[in-house]
Amino acid sequence: MKLAVEITLYPLDEKYVSFIKDFIDRLNQNENLLVKTTATCTLVVGEYDYLMQVLQNEFKTTFEAVGQAAFVCKFLNATNMDLG
Repeated sequence: MKLAVEITLYPLDEKYVSFIKDFIDRLNQNENLLVKTTATCTLVVGEYDYLMQVLQNEFKTTFEAVGQAAFVCKFLNATNMDLG
């Protein structure tokens, strides 16, 4: 099953831009994911189990780096969608 996740990150730190950029850069390094970034969110598409494992690791990495952050996510079954 293919999964699409729309993610917005709100690091609770004065240097929030660098934390957002780091998170997006780490996602973009993954060849097995489609990553599209806009001014307000990042869309990540990949195989369900793989993408969920990547997000689990990246969320943890971000929390460890920032201390406090909020992720707002929308999850969509993208199996029959043409996203890119």
